[in-house]
Amino acid sequence: MTQRILLFTLLYSLSHASLADLPLERLRLPAGYTLSVVAEVDNARQIALGEPGTLFVGSRRAGKVYRLRDSDGDGIYEQQEILLKRLNMPSGIAYRDGDLYIAAVNQILRITDAGTQPQRPVATELITDYLPDIKHHGWKYLKFGPDGELYFNLGAPCNICLSDDPRFASILKLNLQTTRQTIVAHGVRNSVGFAWHPSSHELWFTDNGRDHLGDDQPDDELNRLSEPGQHFGYPYVHAGDIPDPALHQGQSFSDYQSPVLKLGAHVAPLGLSFYTGNQFPDANQNSLFIAEHGSWNRSSKVGYRVVQVDTSATPITQRVFIEGWLQGESAWGRPVDIVTDRDGSLLISDDKAGVIYRVSYRKP
Repeated sequence: MTQRILLFTLLYSLSHASLADLPLERLRLPAGYTLSVVAEVDNARQIALGEPGTLFVGSRRAGKVYRLRDSDGDGIYEQQEILLKRLNMPSGIAYRDGDLYIAAVNQILRITDAGTQPQRPVATELITDYLPDIKHHGWKYLKFGPDGELYFNLGAPCNICLSDDPRFASILKLNLQTTRQTIVAHGVRNSVGFAWHPSSHELWFTDNGRDHLGDDQPDDELNRLSEPGQHFGYPYVHAGDIPDPALHQGQSFSDYQSPVLKLGAHVAPLGLSFYTGNQFPDANQNSLFIAEHGSWNRSSKVGYRVVQVDTSATPITQRVFIEGWLQGESAWGRPVDIVTDRDGSLLISDDKAGVIYRVSYRKP
């Protein structure tokens, strides 16, 4: 990795003491990159670009869906509106053709003309409520695929278990016309982020490994779906080569898809984005940026950073892109989701600090 330097540009001046106290100067980025705070959003989780100047943000703990506006085109979202509230973990959101789709634990909703609807009351349409009402790994990630269908995750309702409902521990897609749900990837314990390669249109996704097998296993995973219906091992095999001590029954490792990259145990990879801009000199459409939310029960904390993956390399490689949210054993921020903005910068949500960052590049 190129020599990292301490850089920070605070473009968003707010009177909130919590934001003013954020130690942004501790974040380390490659030379030429700057990080700025462009919005303050309580428990910011998945983010979705609307029409130019509009950004939507879901939350998990707050139970709210936000609409942010940049009215003067300076890249800072100075206006915040709450579109929906009191939902059950509306973490996942997706925007398409003027409409906003929201995934709570047990339902998927739609707001038509989401960029122009008054703040409240906002009219919603129920797309489906044929979803389990279980909170354990029940929050969703939501994106439209190249086939026009709406993809979402359904995590395992436990740390490690077998479930009667085959939809648990999978990635599914929803046909909006028929509301039919189809499993596209089996054996996925808890994916909270996926993206399609801009050229091959293959689905890449993160997966959080099981707990209570120690500090250093199993690895969290980056996976690639090469054909629908593939199985990625859970709950029998973890990270491609670790048999589960309770549930493995002699299955061959070769029966399951191995991760294309082992990310490390307990780093908690969440949202990810292929780079589709042209601002960054050392990134292209094969560059995948992943938000690592960070460990919650490891004896020594890991994660709390953003990594850049070169998906064209053999073998696939990663490097640290942003770090510094973790200071010793104390973390002041936790990155969650990443999108490539229209100008080629990256937008990153942070649910612990409650902000949206923008990462930009300017030649040193």
